[in-house]
Amino acid sequence: MDLKKLKSLIDLVAKSNIKELEITEEKNYIRIIKESTKLHDKILMLKSKNLSDEKCNFINSEKQNISVLSTDKLQINDTKNYIVKSPMVGTFYRSSSPNSIPFVEIGTEVKIGTTLCIIEAMKLLNEINSEKKGIIEKILVENGQSVEFGQPLFILKLI
Repeated sequence: MDLKKLKSLIDLVAKSNIKELEITEEKNYIRIIKESTKLHDKILMLKSKNLSDEKCNFINSEKQNISVLSTDKLQINDTKNYIVKSPMVGTFYRSSSPNSIPFVEIGTEVKIGTTLCIIEAMKLLNEINSEKKGIIEKILVENGQSVEFGQPLFILKLI
């Protein structure tokens, strides 16, 4: 493949929405991958250190090479409390339907296997069950909020 053709392919990828292009011609194989200059073109949300403060800090990221987005660690006593984290990316729901009562409230005593919430992912409703026995001390996300993998959802006071 000549350099003019290669340059035109690179320009094509650079100026279009194409993210990856692979071409095989006889003995030649070319793979062009475009890396974005923006992380997600989204506003990223970081949790605040202070759990009693319901405000969230928002940032608009313009950097590409961020390998780990660090969130502030929750300050709790690990021997008496347990953080229930999201096992997937999706939308958090406190009840099975908009008119239903929430599965749990602050102060609700839960057993192992008690349904805490639903996370909708790819049009599937996934029940999230308690892995520990305890009392709901704090609900960390709002109904209908998007959640990330590993994001804290609840704080249980272990009993």
